[in-house]
Amino acid sequence: MAKLSLHVSAAERQKESKEKKRFSTSQKGWGKGFAEKPVFVKRMLLPHFWSAWFAIGLLYVMVNVLPYSWLIFIGSKIGRLMGTILPARKYVLKRNLELAFPEMSDDERHELSKQIQRNTGMAIFETGMAWFWPDWRLKRHVIIDEDELQYARQCNQTGRPILVLSAHFVTLELMARIYATYITPGIGVYRPTDHPVWEWAQVKGRTRKNLALVSKNDPRSMIKALKSGAPIWYAPDQDYGRRVSVFAPFFAVKETATVAATHNLAKIEGTLITPAWTIREGNKYHLYLKKELQNFPTEDAVADAATINKVVEDMVRMAPEQYLWMHRRFKTAPDENENRYPGLEE
Repeated sequence: MAKLSLHVSAAERQKESKEKKRFSTSQKGWGKGFAEKPVFVKRMLLPHFWSAWFAIGLLYVMVNVLPYSWLIFIGSKIGRLMGTILPARKYVLKRNLELAFPEMSDDERHELSKQIQRNTGMAIFETGMAWFWPDWRLKRHVIIDEDELQYARQCNQTGRPILVLSAHFVTLELMARIYATYITPGIGVYRPTDHPVWEWAQVKGRTRKNLALVSKNDPRSMIKALKSGAPIWYAPDQDYGRRVSVFAPFFAVKETATVAATHNLAKIEGTLITPAWTIREGNKYHLYLKKELQNFPTEDAVADAATINKVVEDMVRMAPEQYLWMHRRFKTAPDENENRYPGLEE
């Protein structure tokens, strides 16, 4: 049986690069991975980029014209459709739930899978809301506990480096926008893309209320961002490979590759690690703001990774259907020969 392909092949990407269908507009180099404004070049007007521009324009119009209830309804239908037309992602979702929740029955995981697909589709429009909505419309859909809000504001007034610990919920874009609107603008850690139009869109949207983005592949820039005096949003819950990771428990997977960067960044003197995440509750978005982690970091990177994974796991258990389960969270195993996603091509 043929295996599913999750990504465009390296050969295809190389071909598209030669045809100038892919090229990077992000800054590169040790300590230079900042994006403070979107970069536009004339090549981005070539015909093969028109569909991307159209999609961005359509998203802008829809989120600003359609009622919220319509956006959520359409998004849920798109999400279920994605489960049909993107079999590789559906497979990853199925395997993640099998690995993370072995105590669930097949029927329970199947039902959760359908909910996750719906929420993933809704995230398309929630991203548009974060990028394009005016403040007045956003504020109609926000819930924040007043004590938590005052605590977060006090932390930011101390002048200490603040690492805002978050996770890859489908509402992550809204979390950063809400935090910037109610507390203070910050700097986001992100992955630059070699598709220039999508790079322009994500930088444009994410810096609408925030200060800048910094590449996850440039640790010196991350340190500079943390020392800048602005909070830096960081979601360390994806698998970036064994070179930058240690293995710690996450849900039922006892050895999950977990980036050690949180442990390393927290060593910067005075750094506060403050968890924050957003969950959709009805037609509202609840921004949770928790107190700083105590006795962190320690001298043990593995123990610290386990602490971070437990914090993230507690977030996710509040609304597992709103977590981004469609990426290969458990891809890297301690044994290089172990394949936790045998149905995928490498």
